[in-house]
Amino acid sequence: MGRKKLEIKRIENKSSRQVTFSKRRNGLIEKARQLSVLCDASVALLVVSASGKLYNFSSGDNLVKIIDRYGKQHADDLKALDLQSKALKYGSHHELLELVESKLVESNSDVSVDSLVQLEDNLETALSVTRARKTELMLKLVDSLKEKEKLLKEENRGLTSQIEKKNLAGEEADNMETSPGQISDINLPITLRLLN
Repeated sequence: MGRKKLEIKRIENKSSRQVTFSKRRNGLIEKARQLSVLCDASVALLVVSASGKLYNFSSGDNLVKIIDRYGKQHADDLKALDLQSKALKYGSHHELLELVESKLVESNSDVSVDSLVQLEDNLETALSVTRARKTELMLKLVDSLKEKEKLLKEENRGLTSQIEKKNLAGEEADNMETSPGQISDINLPITLRLLN
């Protein structure tokens, strides 16, 4: 009897869920081991269970070295994620500006230096997020313009080849036309036959 296909959704029965977790975790670790051996790759695997227990596997380099290498290669991405999470934490730029304005209006009352420093940090974070988003949008725009340029170049090549084909067809038509001397040579035998 074959296995039935398991629907991919959360298993409601706790004991069944734990058994499935253990089996699939072991299978995943085995696949990671096979990948590292077959492909001579450095593999790091982290699994955290629902109870919070941590399982890990690493091959070749140790886990910390692999994670450090990942951090170095994706530092910009991680920094952008950090900025986005800070932006979500602090709210919109408009809200931050309103908060700063209200603090400055209240400057007659006691405003602590710490709160002003925190506001400055929030504004710098918001500015960094805005710059990162602007850069992202500019890069997308550049990519779309490059794609348009590529399409226009292809269209230009197509039109150029059509023009060349029409020019060649026109030249062939010109070559097919006969000159007046050829016409009289053709008419001469016909006239001789008529005379005979």
